[in-house]
Amino acid sequence: MISTSDPLLTNPFSTDDQSIRLGRSWLREPLLHFLLIGATLFAIDHFVSTRADDPHVIVMGPEVDREARDVFQASRGRLPNANELAALRQAWLDNEVLYREGLAMRVDRGDKAIRDRVIFKALSVVDADVKPPPVDEKTLRAWFEKNRAKYDEPARFDFQEAVISGDQSEAAVNALVQTLKKGSPGELNAGLRVFKGRPLINIMQGYGEDFARQLAQSQPGIWRSLRSNGGWRAVRLDATTSARSASFEAMHGVVLQDWTDDVMAQQRTDAVRALAKKYNVKMVEAKP
Repeated sequence: MISTSDPLLTNPFSTDDQSIRLGRSWLREPLLHFLLIGATLFAIDHFVSTRADDPHVIVMGPEVDREARDVFQASRGRLPNANELAALRQAWLDNEVLYREGLAMRVDRGDKAIRDRVIFKALSVVDADVKPPPVDEKTLRAWFEKNRAKYDEPARFDFQEAVISGDQSEAAVNALVQTLKKGSPGELNAGLRVFKGRPLINIMQGYGEDFARQLAQSQPGIWRSLRSNGGWRAVRLDATTSARSASFEAMHGVVLQDWTDDVMAQQRTDAVRALAKKYNVKMVEAKP
């Protein structure tokens, strides 16, 4: 039986074709921190950051880390690592700075207690001073080469996975593989998942790096038992499509837009970080 359900599609870390070529990691998106991560992600009561009498003092207490970990785990299925937690802290701080600046500019009139709207209005004031940067072909081509991985077409893999219920130990999967070499999943009352055109990074996210590496090195048409992050799997590589390098000339318009967005986003971030210098940020560690 061929299953239409695809665990790679429901994995919160799944990467579709377009995002593999053009997507940016959220950790490298300065502007997205402001609204998507900070304003809508952290619904921490404002008293957390305003316990100091001085309006130029921002207190970042353990509540921020706790909320960051909870939200990240709920959306990603795991706790953030040190770098991700640092990025979430910075996102919260960027939003707090924008919120304070918005209040100072009195853009909260008519929107009291609506934090995200105040942040958005303050960011709009910052954004008014951000201008599209001049560009030359040498700069654009250098940026393209630096970020080539976003535009190159990755190698893709077609493969199948036979799924049995009950015992899924290494011995059981090995026995299944030996039988599969003689018959078919349908004859064994095993489900069959069929994957087409999967890039390696997508397979890594669904099954793990070791699994992906061994699958890529497999001989097409041969059933194998491979260990994944979720246990042993009976899989067969069907076909491989080789990677293809992107052409700067063919991708020129996309690269120009991506470069412009990237530079302008960094300008916005720099402007907010400059405003942050007006504040004294105090970190309050959680008590053991």
